[in-house]
Amino acid sequence: MTDSDRTAKPLADDPAPLSFSDLGLGGQLLQALKDVGYEEPTPIQVRTIPTLLARRDVIAQAQTGSGKTAAFGLPIIEAIDPSVRAPQALILCPTRELAIQVAEAIHKYGRHKEVETLPIYGGQPYERQFRGLQRGVQIVVGTPGRVMDHMRRGTLVLDNLRFFVLDEADEMLDMGFIEDIEWILEHAPAERQTALFSATMPPRIADLARQHMNRPEHIVVAGKEMTVPQISQISYEVPRARKVDALTRILDAETPSLAMIFCRTKNGVDELGESLMARGYAVETLHGDLSQVQRDRVMRRFRSGQADILIATDVAARGLDIPDVSHVFNYDIPDSAEAYVHRIGRTGRAGKAGIAITLITPKEIRWLRNIERITKARVEARRLPTLADVAERRREAMKQQILAVLEDPEAYDQYIDTVNDLADEHGSAEIAAAILKLYADETGRTMTPEQQEDDLAVFAASAGPAQAKLPRGEAGMVRLFLNVGRVQGVRPQDIVGAIANEAGIPGRAIGAIDIFDAYTFVDIPRELVPQVLAAMRTVRLKGRPVNAEIAQQGGGDTRPSGPPPPRGGGRPGGYSGGPSGFRPRREAPTRRPPVVGGVRVGPKKEESSSERPPRKGSAPRRGPGGPPSGGWGKKPGGDSDR
Repeated sequence: MTDSDRTAKPLADDPAPLSFSDLGLGGQLLQALKDVGYEEPTPIQVRTIPTLLARRDVIAQAQTGSGKTAAFGLPIIEAIDPSVRAPQALILCPTRELAIQVAEAIHKYGRHKEVETLPIYGGQPYERQFRGLQRGVQIVVGTPGRVMDHMRRGTLVLDNLRFFVLDEADEMLDMGFIEDIEWILEHAPAERQTALFSATMPPRIADLARQHMNRPEHIVVAGKEMTVPQISQISYEVPRARKVDALTRILDAETPSLAMIFCRTKNGVDELGESLMARGYAVETLHGDLSQVQRDRVMRRFRSGQADILIATDVAARGLDIPDVSHVFNYDIPDSAEAYVHRIGRTGRAGKAGIAITLITPKEIRWLRNIERITKARVEARRLPTLADVAERRREAMKQQILAVLEDPEAYDQYIDTVNDLADEHGSAEIAAAILKLYADETGRTMTPEQQEDDLAVFAASAGPAQAKLPRGEAGMVRLFLNVGRVQGVRPQDIVGAIANEAGIPGRAIGAIDIFDAYTFVDIPRELVPQVLAAMRTVRLKGRPVNAEIAQQGGGDTRPSGPPPPRGGGRPGGYSGGPSGFRPRREAPTRRPPVVGGVRVGPKKEESSSERPPRKGSAPRRGPGGPPSGGWGKKPGGDSDR
């Protein structure tokens, strides 16, 4: 093959799709692919697998979700000699999550060939990895730092290495791993086959390829295929101060089954997570400051459906393979078109439809147009859904649920006699409407006129934040006091995770959570209180033993025993003089009490501004018919958000 034949070849000119059997794979691999449900190869697999089987080096530019793991994993397994109990292939990944997922995928592909795969990454005990390497694995998948550690210790020997793969090479460059990769390549056998996979090709990566690869064939995805056709791309223009409220309105309208939300910074992830958690959404957060144990717990809860929203940074989410994500939200617009492609590639996988929604401020419209130009895809601009839109979509979703049940008569047969009894005095339409009303009330799909007024006030440009009309307590719930709080770095998701995992109860059953400096309140269903109290005796949060007890009631408020906390003691609440004494303040304006698992939860109702003594030097409170006393960045009554 001449050099001109090895130039970049866009996949847009590929012939009709082939089957896996046409690519030169053996029967054992074909059986493994059948077991995991793969039917036909993706374009990147069609081009890459035969090239790697022909023992040529490859540079492949492929977007997230294009099937690149199988593109390099299948040829490696096909060529591996199972009788040689030593590493024959080394795959480098930028993050622990990606290393684990690649190792799991290759383990499934190589099951029938008895090829052993081992992931090695930071955060996992060395002893476990030592035992795996001593056992004699053929494929090692790892992060650069831990691979270098094992090579220096002599526990990872590359004398038998035949394949070297760099996955997400551009991300490794961004994370500062390029020197580590060069060191590993310099200590690897010169006689090897090398494959490099990257969404983009920065100059430094191109230099690395020239120095360490042998006349590689360059395979690229054509520009018009940078985004997945099944993904509907939508944008909403929202002022920065209203982004949380806009996001919750969109979440209510879209009702995603599983959603990923991307923020630019770790602090942004935590702040948004706490805001959504306070509104009753089942949320988990993922970023680089989490330990491996915390990361594993977050992903376990998200994959199992205990949490249906994952908020993450770009780096932490790189390589996550979650096939059923229905929506991706860009809460912060990404820094590059490539990052945008990576993000929205989390949905619309395996031929499924997906929705990508981007929130932009007026100043960011120009940057969104630049993304459209680079990706050659149109991002549809929409107005925020109104209350009527949300109500209509909820009614439609309810109708679809009913139609699904009607397809299985055995599912509702036991209720027919009850309906027949009611039909003696009421019409069938009235009975059905009453049942739907009960269902809507239980699941929070209806809003009282007061809550609707609040919701409209939140989105009124000329009004201040609405006073939330939330109940002080919930029937059937008991408030527990925990002796940990913000000083220990406790977050709502930590509380939910500890109670749900240790007590064995669904996270959706847990009610409102109010975190203060030195302690936390959490609402638990009355019947589950003994179970939670017993389980919490052995729990440690942020390294501190947790003492859980039923909070005392007094003065119409819930508080721990002992003296009140100092004035302004904690976020989101503190001691605020006045008639009620101890009053938690909300993190952000809340439209209505959110619902988790059929239980209505949310921040407590605040007393009206007339009940509070005015702060020294503050503006007069808003009277009936008077102007608002605060803006979007202010609390009702003029108190600042933080």
